[in-house]
Amino acid sequence: MDGSMYGYMKVGIIHFMAYPQVMRGEGPILETLARIAEDDYFSAVEVTWMKDPEVRRQARDLLEAAHMTVAYGGQPRTLTTGLDPNSLDDGERAKAVATLKEGIDEAYELGAVGFAFLAGKYPGEEKEVAACQALEDSIRQLCAHAKARGGMPVVLEIFDRNIEKKSLVGPNDIALRIIQNVRKEYDDCGLLVDLSHLPLLGQTPEEALIPVKDYLMHVHIGNAVVADRSHPAYGDAHPRFGIRGGANDARELAHFLRVLFDIGYLGGDEHRVVSFEVKPLQGEKPEIVIANAKRTLNEAWARLGVAG
Repeated sequence: MDGSMYGYMKVGIIHFMAYPQVMRGEGPILETLARIAEDDYFSAVEVTWMKDPEVRRQARDLLEAAHMTVAYGGQPRTLTTGLDPNSLDDGERAKAVATLKEGIDEAYELGAVGFAFLAGKYPGEEKEVAACQALEDSIRQLCAHAKARGGMPVVLEIFDRNIEKKSLVGPNDIALRIIQNVRKEYDDCGLLVDLSHLPLLGQTPEEALIPVKDYLMHVHIGNAVVADRSHPAYGDAHPRFGIRGGANDARELAHFLRVLFDIGYLGGDEHRVVSFEVKPLQGEKPEIVIANAKRTLNEAWARLGVAG
């Protein structure tokens, strides 16, 4: 491989993490989205719910004019509301599925190419099997809803099990089993692996990526702090690369990218999306954190021995 990274992938960024004030579907959505759309470093952007239909219409026009690939993150729809798609309470689970279906509808409205979400809380060993079955049923409902609208991929993100999100789908062996079961009926579903979550899971890129390579549909890149519980960015906070006490910087990102090439996620005819998931800490400017991420990817790419 040689040349520019854009010959191999679409570089994306998660809008609602870089600008967390829009995470609840309100706030300066169009203004901040325009800042990303004006930056030609990015070929893709991930958005989330936008409660105002007029804002959604203008966002679609903006992104279409910018010629960007769009993906939809449904995670805030459950994280900010406490809804759980693997709840053993049928009524509560139905509410979670309903808001995620609404997210799929919005994703189509925005011209998105995929819809991502996360599992709910890990309920403990005694209830794990039942929770997995509940989650599988929820995913089937989401896949059926997406298929009825045109077959948009539904992507389950792997989170941590023990530190912050404490998700049912933390270990990738559970993620793999769930998706394999759903794939018996729906092939437009898969998994999302985030470099930021590897330190929380205690995994290397090989351990995180190789077992799920046949089901990997999307990738995030970012940093995490796990060594110091008193650190303001401890846990699943997605701080800037290079932060004191952080686990990931250019070297770790280069390693992750190398494994993505090794498993075939990158390097094929299709330019797959690799999106930054970075979030400013209190007092930090989003634009500085975004610039940090771009510099880090540039250095990581250079470490791969690729010119350009």
